[in-house]
Amino acid sequence: MPGPVSRRYEKLADEMDQAIGEGLLRPGERLPSVRVTCQHHGISPSTVFQAYGLLEARGLIEARPRSGYYVLARKKPARALPLQAPIRAEATEVAVSALAFDLLESTRDAAVVPLGSAFPAPHLFPFEALARSGARAMRRLKPAQITGALTVGDAGLRQTLRKRYALQGVPLAEDELVITNGAMEALNLCLQAVTQPGDVVVVESPTFYAALQALERLKLKAVEVPTDPQHGVDLDALGELLGRQRVAACWFMPTLQNPLGALMPRARKQALVELLARHGVPLIEDDVYGELYVDVRRPPSAKAFDQAGGVLHCSSFSKCLAPGYRVGWAAAGRFSPAVRRLKMMSSLATALPPQLAIADYLGQGGYERHLRQLRTALAAEQQRARRLIERHFPAGTRVTRPAGGYFVWLELPAGVEALALHHQAMSLGISTAPGVLFSADRRFVHHMRLNLGHPGDARIDDALRRLGGLASELASAAA
Repeated sequence: MPGPVSRRYEKLADEMDQAIGEGLLRPGERLPSVRVTCQHHGISPSTVFQAYGLLEARGLIEARPRSGYYVLARKKPARALPLQAPIRAEATEVAVSALAFDLLESTRDAAVVPLGSAFPAPHLFPFEALARSGARAMRRLKPAQITGALTVGDAGLRQTLRKRYALQGVPLAEDELVITNGAMEALNLCLQAVTQPGDVVVVESPTFYAALQALERLKLKAVEVPTDPQHGVDLDALGELLGRQRVAACWFMPTLQNPLGALMPRARKQALVELLARHGVPLIEDDVYGELYVDVRRPPSAKAFDQAGGVLHCSSFSKCLAPGYRVGWAAAGRFSPAVRRLKMMSSLATALPPQLAIADYLGQGGYERHLRQLRTALAAEQQRARRLIERHFPAGTRVTRPAGGYFVWLELPAGVEALALHHQAMSLGISTAPGVLFSADRRFVHHMRLNLGHPGDARIDDALRRLGGLASELASAAA
């Protein structure tokens, strides 16, 4: 008996994915028409279109106007590793805030093309529905809820989040979740809960600059471990480091890492959690992009493999539902009491109206549909924009192929300094995120992160063309 309609397209996509991988469908080959596929499999046209859309999102096929769907060459993801000397596994004082602040200021200007921004396009989010939910929730607000939500957050929202964790195979204790002012507060609270000034914290290389800012603020030292665009953190290098140096914590992003977009395979996530548990080192897991995967099912978090309460899992709705609402959370395992105390001593509470709005929206049942639409839009735009980068940037440029999200990481030719390119682009009203932001010692001189999460922005194509032209000029001048 055939499975549910919602899963038939996944089965068809997986079968065609396997056929492409085994060479039965070759690069450049035209796929069977929708009509033929319907007849052969006994399914509807909408199911075929969904399957082909999923294959397109995976980067395996492309649609050609008035021609059909064609198989793309399987490209090995670029290993966008530093062109400089290998990473030195030494503790480094952190000082990146000034450059990060300048980048943030540039992205606040709506006239600037936001290739350096950390957020996708605002029109991708259901703000009108959220506003209706907010008004509905505030009409139902009882005075007792105001004090009841102090420190840990709204009970209804926490219960909804616990259900989502449970459906992902991660049961949480009733008092484990703390609602925070975005993921950054959650991450900072968790970092404070497991460290003291002067401690060493292991981060990915490259890593998100906000992690470096947090270490800088708390007077912590960073040790970087190599991170691969396909496999994530180098577990051998991490194991060797843990064997010879005292480490207070690790701050990693195993799912759709910023800036690489790396998705650590399931087995490697489990091995990571087991390695850290053996050494007694807590893992602060930044999982803000976990809902933006391309494939059929959500990748498991590292928290899913935590048996000892050593994973402090942090996320938010800022990248997947409600940017600007600043509603995040921490599920901090055995460190939850410490996180609650720190929350009480710092911000005390998270604003209640945004929590109630989101809780009501989740209760209306449209969240999963919104996420599917968001993932599809981001995947299609990433694929389209990557083709523009490959067309307009100089020879020798390497680009990652993430399995979701909206960032790509570029390794530019050796003669092109990304910071110089950034300044030239800013003079044309185009922001970028130069690679020196993503390391404590500014090692990624020839790298940059680009935000491709702006489908429908007519300025993007011209901006990528002009940015590629500037990079080509710098490469020619250095030759």
